[in-house]
Amino acid sequence: MEDYDKLMIGDQSVDGCLLIADKDRLCYQVKLENKGAFSIRTISKQLLGEFIDYYRKNPDKKAEDARVELKELSNIDKFEYGYSATLTAMAKMVLDPKNELIRKGIPTDSFSTESSLLKAAGLQQIYYGAPGTGKSKAIKDLTFGEDVIRTTFHPDSDYASFVGTYKPITEEVDFRDCYGKKVIDDETKEVVKEERIAYKFIPQAFLEAYVKAWKKLGSGKKQYLIIEEINRGNCAQIFGDLFQLLDRNEYGFSDYPIVADKDMQEYLEKEFEGWEITNKDEINQLYGEANMVNLIMKGERLVLPSNLYIWATMNTSDQSLFPIDSAFKRRWDWKYVPIREGRDKETNAPLNWYINTGDKQYDWWSFISQVNKLIGSLTNSEDKKLGYFFCKAKDGEIDADLFVSKVIFYLWNDVFKDYGFDDKDFQDEEGKILSFDRFYEDVNGVTNVNVANVELFLENLGVDEFISNEEEEYINANEDEENEDSSNPNISNPSLKREKYSINNSGAYGKCAVPYEAIKLYSLSHPTLPASSIINIWTSLNIKHIPHLIESEQDFERRGQKTKDAKFRDKAKKITINNETVYISNQFNPERIKEFIQKVNAQDWGINIKEIDQ
Repeated sequence: MEDYDKLMIGDQSVDGCLLIADKDRLCYQVKLENKGAFSIRTISKQLLGEFIDYYRKNPDKKAEDARVELKELSNIDKFEYGYSATLTAMAKMVLDPKNELIRKGIPTDSFSTESSLLKAAGLQQIYYGAPGTGKSKAIKDLTFGEDVIRTTFHPDSDYASFVGTYKPITEEVDFRDCYGKKVIDDETKEVVKEERIAYKFIPQAFLEAYVKAWKKLGSGKKQYLIIEEINRGNCAQIFGDLFQLLDRNEYGFSDYPIVADKDMQEYLEKEFEGWEITNKDEINQLYGEANMVNLIMKGERLVLPSNLYIWATMNTSDQSLFPIDSAFKRRWDWKYVPIREGRDKETNAPLNWYINTGDKQYDWWSFISQVNKLIGSLTNSEDKKLGYFFCKAKDGEIDADLFVSKVIFYLWNDVFKDYGFDDKDFQDEEGKILSFDRFYEDVNGVTNVNVANVELFLENLGVDEFISNEEEEYINANEDEENEDSSNPNISNPSLKREKYSINNSGAYGKCAVPYEAIKLYSLSHPTLPASSIINIWTSLNIKHIPHLIESEQDFERRGQKTKDAKFRDKAKKITINNETVYISNQFNPERIKEFIQKVNAQDWGINIKEIDQ
């Protein structure tokens, strides 16, 4: 608080000749008495500040000295006011309150120009971003262990549902006869009770948080009021005159108190009955009124305390529902929550969620990255993009049903519907559009997700296959196996167990090299088969977590153009079959290679793979 703002309404000079009658943001109204005559003067706070600074440096100077020396230092015309004596008296009241000031209701020795109130920051914040970025989670983490009251705005929210109103309740009362006498039960000898409908003022989220915050003030504890989806409600209608309270001073209290309505006054007076605020003198000083805290405790004035934090979330994709005007916006700190990969709160390790279509798994973060690129290119907007937490995975898995019903539905109905589906990502192999209904199919009267079209869309986007942390660690540790000399069974790193396999009792191959060598042998045994036929034959094995066991160069390059995976080209090895380049995956761990061997050995292909005893 500036020195020039520390005088309060009702303050008097010790000689009783000067009384602070009123004040506002810029000026004081001062009542002066001289030989029984009274006058009112308007004193600029800025001008008073100059006099305070002058007397702080020159405590023994007189009013005339100040008038002369300050004459040329300001754009304010001192002679227009001509009140140097008044300004001098007020400056001394501020600088030496113990000897110069009488403050009604406040002991003189408790008054200090130095406030012990702590400066507050971050009291009103709105966390905004695309849907699913984790805005609510961020607030939940930040307020962990704190006292939180949470509410959600929606189109039907209003002042009464946010602040409080009278509502009908059922209460138990004494049953009386027609003469007004209590009815006594003959057997129990107790007064008979009955239930009746009564109307009572019921506080809602705002008032509940408001009361709790004032009762905590001075204890060092915070009270949080969390508003979810703040822009889904009409903020002007919901906040009403509370809007004025959102202007906070540097100490965190509302700059401009408002008068509470009668119903609210009665409720607050009852709630605060007998309650004492420890630093009420300094709070009073903020408002220039000796009894401001008393007015607050009586419910006659509303003031947000410095420990009441109002935080909110806002989806940018919903901003057109109820636009927030600039006056409301500027009273909040805005915290952008970007789209980023989900991580574990404690370890900061990636969450590694995946989409499970049944026989294939796709990396969720890869999907988020690829679909957001498509959204950006088609809509030129950040508002409709998806955050990592758009879906809630169960044990890291997002199944096909959830993916279609929540993600595809949102994309087709809220994002892309106004932009058409001409992009190749929305088309099947024949160029037909993947309309929303094609993500479902009717089988014997039962509607199920069309997994094939889900996988087609994910493939069109270039979404990477899912590899768990354990699988990737194993694969990285063994990725050089395919380069080992098949005649040398020695293991280069004795700390890792690297199984070796023979094909038709020949060679010693690592897990990552077995599929390549097996397909190579098969192609040499079938020299007349075109590459496309061999791709179809081996793809039919449907190895779990290996959607691209073998693929054409064209398909491989198409995926390579869409992925951000820096190791993409290291995850497959190319081979030439009948003058056509084909790529074979080397992403195998023990479980995958076991499945691969079982399925290959079960075919009548003339190939038998066995693990070599070491």
